[in-house]
Amino acid sequence: MTMSGAEMKRVTAAVPLEETDFVKALMEHSDQLYSIAYSYLGNRNDALEALQETTCRAWMKRRTLKDSGAFKTWLIRILIYVCIDEQRRMKKAVPTAAEHMQEAVIHNSTESMEMQWALSQVKVKYRHVLLLKYYNDMTLAEIAVLLGKPEGTVKTWQHKGLKQLRTIMKNRGEWDGQ
Repeated sequence: MTMSGAEMKRVTAAVPLEETDFVKALMEHSDQLYSIAYSYLGNRNDALEALQETTCRAWMKRRTLKDSGAFKTWLIRILIYVCIDEQRRMKKAVPTAAEHMQEAVIHNSTESMEMQWALSQVKVKYRHVLLLKYYNDMTLAEIAVLLGKPEGTVKTWQHKGLKQLRTIMKNRGEWDGQ
């Protein structure tokens, strides 16, 4: 089924193409976007940088969004890709002593640090579901739309991710070496 020219104009007009409309639509979701970025990257500076990069990418690609109802999902998807890119970059980069000194000291509880470590060990696709569900309070249906997967698949990934997380946490103090 194809859209008529009038239908296409109506859908495209609803997408925030003007700068003020775009910024307004973006600001509506800024708290959730920050929360997601922080859950992926683990610190304020990297999360804010990811938001800035997401805003830039979304602005440049805004004309590719055909359905204004999908704006939030579209933004979150861009943000997740930005965060994944940043995680890859951080694995390759070796921080200098000066960079370590710039990061604000945050005293996480031991349990929080253990959970962050354990989550980093979970298979990536499962970790996405766990972060979005438990750290960002998204429903499985929202996550399914966001990831472009059937809800049943997301439920399976959640189950497998929780199972992996339990195993990792259970075995965290054990060492296999002799």
